[in-house]
Amino acid sequence: MSPYDNALRAEAAADHDVDVKVGGPRPSREDAEAAVRTLIEWAGDDPDREGLLETPARVVRSYEELFKGYHSDPRVYLERIFEETEDYHDMVLLKNIRMESHCEHHMLPVIGRVSIAYMPNNRVVGVSKLARVVETFAKRLQIQEKMTAQVANTIQDVLQPKGVAVMVEAEHQCMTTRGVCKPGASMVTKTLTGCFKEDAELRKEFFDLVTKGN
Repeated sequence: MSPYDNALRAEAAADHDVDVKVGGPRPSREDAEAAVRTLIEWAGDDPDREGLLETPARVVRSYEELFKGYHSDPRVYLERIFEETEDYHDMVLLKNIRMESHCEHHMLPVIGRVSIAYMPNNRVVGVSKLARVVETFAKRLQIQEKMTAQVANTIQDVLQPKGVAVMVEAEHQCMTTRGVCKPGASMVTKTLTGCFKEDAELRKEFFDLVTKGN
């Protein structure tokens, strides 16, 4: 595929999800709604009572939104680059990207913030595309550690900067609303590549900028 074709593909993906086949064939909508009915019955309620009649359909529609990341390719968003940077080689930082995901162990919300920095190597990418990469990985069943690495490694592989730094701080409702029940506790993860991993001063600058004002 030519660079021109790549640019067109990335531009087309800017406001639309790109279908990506993950796993085997999907169950039908009817199968999904039947599964929700089963869970309602298992919980002890009647899926045929008035207040619950439309719940299976609503849940399936909400799942389409909550897990739309399975049908997007995060790499596409990074393919449209800009090389007219006037030799800008300092840090590019996008901080406090709101992240809403679901843990793969209990399927409960994980809500937090993501900060991304990279050191350009003669090319940059639109800042909204960084947020779209986060969104794609977040809208899947996740563990925070894996998602942090996925975001950093995808930016490193596609944009090929001198280094990438990603930090995620999030609250996991699987431990704040059930189980150990410790509201207010948050989890911090980070992934560093290239110069951010090798240069202690640059790494400190990143963490200082991310935490400043928070």
